[in-house]
Amino acid sequence: MSIMLAETREAPARVEAMLRQDAEAYAALARDLAARPPRFAATVARGSSDHAATYLAMLTGIVGGIATASIPPSLVTRYGARLELGGALVTSLSQSGASPDIVATLAAAREAGGTTVAIVNAEDSPLASTAGHVLPQRAGVERSVAATKSFICTLAVAARLVAVWRQDRALLDALQRLPERLEAALACDWSAAVPRLVEASSLYVVGRGPCLGVAQESALKLKETSFLHAEALSAAEIRHGPRAVIGEGFPLLAYALADVGGGDTATFAAELADAGAEVIVASPRKPSAGLHLPLPEPLHPLLDPIVAIQAFYPMAASLAVARGQDPDSPRGLRKVTETI
Repeated sequence: MSIMLAETREAPARVEAMLRQDAEAYAALARDLAARPPRFAATVARGSSDHAATYLAMLTGIVGGIATASIPPSLVTRYGARLELGGALVTSLSQSGASPDIVATLAAAREAGGTTVAIVNAEDSPLASTAGHVLPQRAGVERSVAATKSFICTLAVAARLVAVWRQDRALLDALQRLPERLEAALACDWSAAVPRLVEASSLYVVGRGPCLGVAQESALKLKETSFLHAEALSAAEIRHGPRAVIGEGFPLLAYALADVGGGDTATFAAELADAGAEVIVASPRKPSAGLHLPLPEPLHPLLDPIVAIQAFYPMAASLAVARGQDPDSPRGLRKVTETI
């Protein structure tokens, strides 16, 4: 078993442990946000963590009613911009908390008067010491270059942050059932996708709403572990030009989850299947057309994307092997990437 797959299988227990800890850290952040309600939010992240930031931005908008911007760290570190972040909730997401540009950007946000949060796995990292609030991922040591359990834990921390901040009782209750749904996702058989993708050179991964970040993460993992050129797009954006690329030998992986965005994705996937495209649909219900990748019964519209990526990772690891690659040794990559 690859390290990537073994760590993927740890995720349900890691999320369960995370949900039992750090209650005071979340409460302190909620008190701070109640005392100084943010006017807007911003995120600072790269790689898989930036895909988790996309997910956090959707939750902040849906539950919190606040728009979120993604800050390119180079604005601060390379161009010397002085950003007006007073009154903002600024969250940095990182597994290692070690990249200098991420740390410098969060430090600038704190100096500007923002409420700063680090969602980080390494609690003794420079990023953790820079933030006003630290929310640990509790993923444990992660050896695989391709992040899996740390990404899942980051999504769960993001959902918990928003749920505690806004006191969303339905979301809080559903979070307690998330570990069991993650276990159920590991039992979902996606092996039928492997022969469909083993010879592919490119594909789109499509999602919408809270699932867009998971589509982005899926595309990245296919690049990292299978050297497969994959691009993530929303089910709306893909209609504005990118659809023209889809043809013979260009498959589509669609996340058709049980929410309005998932419904839009399902509709688009069905249109393409009817037009003869190679469509693979991840959904809790069998789609009208295309190869079905099963998912567990829906839990909560904002948590179902986490369940979906849990089901995806084992397939990605198997696909890498089928394509003659080692998912634990992505070419030219290392576990901690430091940029300036």
